[in-house]
Amino acid sequence: MNAIIATPPTGGSIHIAISTAWHSISLRELYERAGRVAAYLVALGTDSGDRIGILSSNRLEWVLLDLAALRLGVETAGLEPGKFEPTSELLARYDLKVLFTDTPVDLPGILAISDIENHSDSARSEVWPPVSYAPEDITTIKFTSGSTGVPKGLAATAGSIDSSVTAIQQMFDHGPGDNLLVFLPLSLLQQRYWIYSALAYGHDVTLCTYTSVFAVMASVRPTVVMGVPAFFEAARREIEQSAAEIDTDSADEALRAAANELFGGCIRYLWTGSAPAGSALLDFYASVGLAIFEGYGLNETCIVAKNSPGAARAGSVGRVLSGKTVLIDSEGIVRVRSEYPVSHRYLYAEPGASDRVFRGDNTVITGDVGYLDSDGYLYILGRADDTIVLDNGRKIVVRAIEERLVGVGTTITECVVFCRAQTELVAVASSDRLPADRDAVAAQLAAANLGAHRDERISRVVVADEPFSIGNGLLTSQYKPRRQRIYTRFEAGLTNPEEGIHAC
Repeated sequence: MNAIIATPPTGGSIHIAISTAWHSISLRELYERAGRVAAYLVALGTDSGDRIGILSSNRLEWVLLDLAALRLGVETAGLEPGKFEPTSELLARYDLKVLFTDTPVDLPGILAISDIENHSDSARSEVWPPVSYAPEDITTIKFTSGSTGVPKGLAATAGSIDSSVTAIQQMFDHGPGDNLLVFLPLSLLQQRYWIYSALAYGHDVTLCTYTSVFAVMASVRPTVVMGVPAFFEAARREIEQSAAEIDTDSADEALRAAANELFGGCIRYLWTGSAPAGSALLDFYASVGLAIFEGYGLNETCIVAKNSPGAARAGSVGRVLSGKTVLIDSEGIVRVRSEYPVSHRYLYAEPGASDRVFRGDNTVITGDVGYLDSDGYLYILGRADDTIVLDNGRKIVVRAIEERLVGVGTTITECVVFCRAQTELVAVASSDRLPADRDAVAAQLAAANLGAHRDERISRVVVADEPFSIGNGLLTSQYKPRRQRIYTRFEAGLTNPEEGIHAC
């Protein structure tokens, strides 16, 4: 953190593409504007050690506030729209000196984030005494993306951020000529890594939102796009639809052309993580000439492992990063020890929550089941909580079954498998073709069950009445299915053996 706030960068730009129109400013200008926003925060009475909240969708002012806070030694709390509401109770709960939001509200201590740019455009230059961060110093509060209850907070340390950004730079060597696309919410700390990386290494970065990303990629022409598997599944469908309209004798050439058009034609690599990516998805991008690398990490650990150029292995989430050690316990649970831990406990959590995850030796119990191969590649098999024990005693890891169902066809684009009474596997499936073709769903189910062990066969599929999405609350902001919400919403179909579509 010290490197990006000590001196202004000499190269690179940030491109703001919140809609189809976009504009750019140099990273040096971004740095100087952040200094002027820091002056505004001081005028509001904010001091080192205070905490400000940012509750807004992605925009330039979000970045300016975050960088201004870093310049002052002020903590930020990144609050996800839709999960939090701007209220006086929110200010008190998280001890916020002030809250900036894009939601219109007239309450003391809550300010419009849109006003920030007015305080950054002044011609005067602000010079601040240097702020130095020790590795254990807290820079920001981030929140878990759990589907139930009040989100747990994590006080992220400067050392954990520096360690992760440095390790990734060693693997991918971002620099001038690169343009990294950020479209997931900035309330997710990892998305801010790429702003910090741009300031440290002089590459470009483009900021947009997940609702505008497909509209802007072709014009901003990123070299690196980082997204969760559900995003790349959606992009795959866009590519296939566009390819069908290209007049050529070669289907492969049409797919490659459509992929290049969608992503802008300058891709160096694609990055995916936060949720498992199936082999069919990874194989598709390889077939259209776009390198895609899967990785693994948690809010509690930052990035743990990553496939990278020259060091990628199919089925794995990559080699473990420097500064991290992966340990597999007797139950197959993955534990991660960090040289620079994110935190040692949760904030704003129920009693006992921290004890279940954090250990005193800088180790986090991930709750994931996995193993390391002889070359140090990490494989994640699924969540321990999502391992089903059948009435015959057999343990079933549902992730592999879900990936198989999605991977053998195109009608079911996402699914969650549940076990009814420990005897029957039933899937709730999402399709972007509504009403879903029942024959196609049945055929995809039959293909998934073909050759599977009898205990791993899905007996029927309940098709959701709308695709899983962030908007309807069935996906988290990182596009992970909210299993409990999905179960609750479709419980009637799951528990009624007469409901759903059976294999043909």
